[in-house]
Parts: sequence; structure tokens; C-alpha cells
Amino acid sequence: MPLIEANKLLVVEDDPDAQRMLCEYLSLEGFSVRCADDGANGLEQAKRWCPDLVVLDVMLPGLDGFEVLRQLRRDSCVPVLMLTARREDIDKVLGLELGADDYLAKPYNPRELVARIRAILRRLPATAPQKNGADMAIANLVLSPSSFEVYIDRQAIELTRTEFKLLKILIDNQSQVVAKEQLSLELLNRPLEIYDRSLDVHVSNLRKKLQPADVQILTTRGVGYRIEAV
Repeated sequence: MPLIEANKLLVVEDDPDAQRMLCEYLSLEGFSVRCADDGANGLEQAKRWCPDLVVLDVMLPGLDGFEVLRQLRRDSCVPVLMLTARREDIDKVLGLELGADDYLAKPYNPRELVARIRAILRRLPATAPQKNGADMAIANLVLSPSSFEVYIDRQAIELTRTEFKLLKILIDNQSQVVAKEQLSLELLNRPLEIYDRSLDVHVSNLRKKLQPADVQILTTRGVGYRIEAV
């Protein structure tokens, strides 16, 4: 029976004790883990090692976590979970707007961190094409589930994993409102919370990237979202 390769996690954390404890915990949970203690080293390891997910601290020496995320998103859609000791909503919103997939405030329960990591990894597309991977189209936009690609007028656009799955769900339910509660469970693997803007930020980011397309994501206030051809 072939061995299942462990998911590769890159932890970018400058505090030596926090880094050691986190990396040891994730290793015990069955992940293949590498660590970096600053932003520049983190970017270099992300480029060389191609991790399945990056756990990224915000408060780093030199390049902070936000700048690391900006540079990662120039040529990579690797999932990123951000950690921060700061609890201001603006930090969380900024991280999500820059393309983070999730955000966790310190101090955190390591079990919750692992649960969120696994939830993000479950959203990754399978490496092999699936039988239900036929291309999906609306107006001049085409989504390919099997290759994890999106095209507008045959020009590829870059989406994060979360944005890709969000778009797929909306296209699967064209012209129908998809409830926020459903989207939160499917995209973030957690129930919708009153003051959690994570889902709204992902929708906002997707809208910006779809501006060249002849589609629009509409909000049904207090209910959810739907996608329609213009």
C-alpha cells in the first residue's frame, strides 16, 4: 500500500520559543514542517520548498507578515494562515484583503490552529482530474475545476484557493442566492459569526478580480450572495 505524503507546512515565526513549540506540535500532528524566523527567509523557503500551506506571523523583523503576503501573492496562490498578537479588526481585514485564507489571534489553542489548517487543506483541489471536473462558464468567464484555473476572455486570472471555491459555489448556483451561513461552513469550515467579516472580505476581493468579466456578484442583504451575467 503506497504511503501518503504528509502535507508540507512552512511556519514563519520570529519568536524562538513559539516557533519551536508550534513546529513540534505540527510535526506530532503528522505534518512535514519547516520553519523560518524572518520574512526574507520565509519567502526564500516558500519559493524553494513549495509548501502546501504557510503559517505566517504578522509581527516579523524586517519584512512584516503583510509585506511577506504581498510578495507571496505576486506569483503564488499557496494558502496562508496569519497569526498575530494584535486584535484590531483592521489587521484581520488587511490580511484577508491581501489574500490570506484565514487569520488567528494570539494566544490561540493549538488544536484550533490545526483544525483551521486542515480545513484549508481540505479545500485544495485534487492533483488528479476528477470526473466532475468539466469546465463551468458564465458569460465570458470560464472556471476549470480540474486544473484550478479561471479565464476571462481566455485570459487567465489569479485567485486564491478560497476565492476559487467561492466562485465555483456561486457558479454552481447561478442566479440563486447562496446563504452566508452555507458559504461560511463550506469556505471557512465554521459557523457564521455576527462580527466576523472574513467572508465579506473574500467576496470583496473576488469582485475586484472579476471586474473585467461580464458578471456581477450581487448581495441579498442579510441573506447571502448570487452571481449573474450582466
